[in-house]
Amino acid sequence: MSTGHPRLVGINHVALEVGELDAALKFYRSIFELRGVEREPGMAFIDMGDQFLALSQGRGQPPDQARHFGLVVDDKSAARAALERQQATILPGRRLDFLDPWGNQVQVVDYRDIQFTKAPRVIRGMRLEHLEKRAAAIQELRTKGLT
Repeated sequence: MSTGHPRLVGINHVALEVGELDAALKFYRSIFELRGVEREPGMAFIDMGDQFLALSQGRGQPPDQARHFGLVVDDKSAARAALERQQATILPGRRLDFLDPWGNQVQVVDYRDIQFTKAPRVIRGMRLEHLEKRAAAIQELRTKGLT
């Protein structure tokens, strides 16, 4: 039954303010495998299959305190190792949260551990067929009737 309000169905992209785009791309490439980047003046768009991360040149605010967003990866331990190699600021706690050089707080989550699910054709296109949801994620999906 419709409430007259549109339903939220996903996130197309997140936009982060960074200092200089080339430096930001170099940082994010040192942590993650970037398969595609499109550029336009003052912006870079990092491909994530059916979504993207937008980097906007010109940080105009202080570092984030609690505001953050989550990036989904295929290998969380590899992300931690890359962050450690780059001597990135990893925040304390049981999660894998880090600050990029411009103070953007990013939480890294493993695809297998969360309810977020890409369509089968997107999974194939991204060559991620080897990823299988873990039991807790499957239970979360089952509880919502999404399995």
